[in-house]
Amino acid sequence: MYEKTYPNKRFNLTLQFLKKHVSTSETILDLGVKNPFTEIMLSEGYSVENTKGEDLDEDRKAILASPAKVVTAFEIFEHLLSPYEVLKSITADKILISIPLKLWFASAYRSQTDMRDRHYHEFEDWQLDWLLEKTGWMIKDRQKWTNPVNKLGIRPILRRFTPRYYIVYAERS
Repeated sequence: MYEKTYPNKRFNLTLQFLKKHVSTSETILDLGVKNPFTEIMLSEGYSVENTKGEDLDEDRKAILASPAKVVTAFEIFEHLLSPYEVLKSITADKILISIPLKLWFASAYRSQTDMRDRHYHEFEDWQLDWLLEKTGWMIKDRQKWTNPVNKLGIRPILRRFTPRYYIVYAERS
């Protein structure tokens, strides 16, 4: 079977993980606005609906009203003030979450031009695991990967072997 590839390592690994745990017959609510990875999921045959850009800390109506069997949250939980409340409100049976991991050699991401594009949380893997456990989810699979960059310097060298992304598949316990 011909396997599509994408130029972004993160997209390739996320798609592999998604295919491992979610069939194209299952409906997906993807937290966050439509984005390049939404397009990838659609092109791979998944039925995906996105939230519309509402502040999920304040407005979880779309989550509560969704009939989706799976929720995906790819690099969104670090932007939320209260991921606990969002996780508690999910009615789907399955969830896939990916987050950028906290790096000891880099400060938290903070856009100077877009107030919404900042990381309120930068998790270590055990923190996301604990958050899922406390909100009634049982982790079934997890994976980490690096994000090397083609630049010179100490940080680019560290990025070659320090995991940057963490992805988890969990089911309601």
